[in-house]
Amino acid sequence: MKSIRLMMASVLVLIAATAFSQTEKTDTFKVYGNCDMCKYRIEKAIKKDVVKSEWNPETKMMTVTYDAGKISNDDIQKKIAAVGHDTEKFKAEDKVYKKLPDCCLYDRKKG
Repeated sequence: MKSIRLMMASVLVLIAATAFSQTEKTDTFKVYGNCDMCKYRIEKAIKKDVVKSEWNPETKMMTVTYDAGKISNDDIQKKIAAVGHDTEKFKAEDKVYKKLPDCCLYDRKKG
């Protein structure tokens, strides 16, 4: 009888783990910046909110894997903009952008 209960508990844990992993999502979007200092700042801004992140300074493309049940793509992009880097959807505040080191001052989109 105990082995049946243990097996049932194990099955329930496996089902719960599978359901959780289905909320994991991977997205790619543009983030403006120039160098490795930018890369560090961008990835650090979202480090505790995502499972995995990678920003490519050459292509300006960011790939993030995150738990969509805990944070949205928009919220991730807002956190990046908050540290001075424009994204596809959100523009960093001018006062934050202007505080970036000179090497990190990328050409901003018009408008």
